[in-house]
Amino acid sequence: MKKLLLSFLVLGTLHVQAQDHNSEIKPAAKGVLYGSEIAAAGDAINANDIQAKMNNGVYDGKVTGKVTEVCKAMGCWIRVAKADGSTLMVKTKDHAFFLPQDLVGKTVVMEGSASVKEVTEEKRKHFAEDAGKSKAEIKKIKGSEKEVQFIASGIKVMD
Repeated sequence: MKKLLLSFLVLGTLHVQAQDHNSEIKPAAKGVLYGSEIAAAGDAINANDIQAKMNNGVYDGKVTGKVTEVCKAMGCWIRVAKADGSTLMVKTKDHAFFLPQDLVGKTVVMEGSASVKEVTEEKRKHFAEDAGKSKAEIKKIKGSEKEVQFIASGIKVMD
């Protein structure tokens, strides 16, 4: 009897852990907030300007931009468009909240901190897998790269 009860507990735990994180995430709509509250968005800088605003390699504050990609695995990161065709990597702070797939195409304001990070080849491949890239695309990734990463404590949908 104890073994049967233990088996049900183990299976129940595995079932809960295997549930899709995205099933509990609010759909993206104007005004929806993910994570911590964001004060007035009026002083947010555009994602294009983040490197110019960095002081000693760090920027603390608000950034706005249009979402181009959301992590397909858990919704724990997004990419925001920049005018030069590149993107700003935005991660959720401490995986404290997750983001929906329908955030792509929406303009958001984010509060947090940015810094320049060295992203290893392994990590770049991991992000590509999370983004749903093909095996051929992932295989083409070689070497590490430096990029600005923004760690967001909160993200609010603006439109």
